[in-house]
Amino acid sequence: MIRVLLADDQSLVRAGFRALLDAQPDVEVAGEAADGDEAVDRVRALRPDVVLMDIRMPRLDGLEATRRITEDPDLGGVRVVMLTTFELDEYVFEAIRAGASGFLVKDTEPEELLRAVRAVVHGDALLSPGVTRRLIEEFAARSKAPAATAALGALTEREREVMALVGIGLSNEEIARRLVVSPLTAKTHVSRAMVKLGARDRAQLVVLAYESGLVRPGWLG
Repeated sequence: MIRVLLADDQSLVRAGFRALLDAQPDVEVAGEAADGDEAVDRVRALRPDVVLMDIRMPRLDGLEATRRITEDPDLGGVRVVMLTTFELDEYVFEAIRAGASGFLVKDTEPEELLRAVRAVVHGDALLSPGVTRRLIEEFAARSKAPAATAALGALTEREREVMALVGIGLSNEEIARRLVVSPLTAKTHVSRAMVKLGARDRAQLVVLAYESGLVRPGWLG
């Protein structure tokens, strides 16, 4: 079972997500939280697989709550997906940098939400389909100046190539077509790059791709 924690200050939103998730045979709602402080406490107590975290909440916002969760070594297995009202919410960029595994808009289709919850557990989720590349370009434009990093030296030439393609928003299937390899081979290269760089998931791999200068704004296509 995939255990999910719902963190949102609107009870109706939580109720809607709970009804959808609890109806699935492989997903259960482990708990709920109405603000960031409560979300952090509940995550530490319940150790869910996924947290659906609203960005804007009272007492402690979702951004800081996410940072506290992702920086806690005891919570390394918890994945946070940010919930936002707007596709290009300004806080999304900082949320990804803070360690969130991706984000979804609140009015996303039910099938997309379920797919995201299942995918993020395996490190495959990044951002809402349809806005991935546009958001990554915005993220890149706002990111800090590239900093030299010795970590990339641990990657093979093909792993660096694959990491760059992840950085411009390509899926494993798209990477496979671009490099004329199997999707499994592409996934293997992505996984190895994540392990070598200590990245929690693809979202952090994207951040590293930009911050190391491996990928730069305007490279989408």
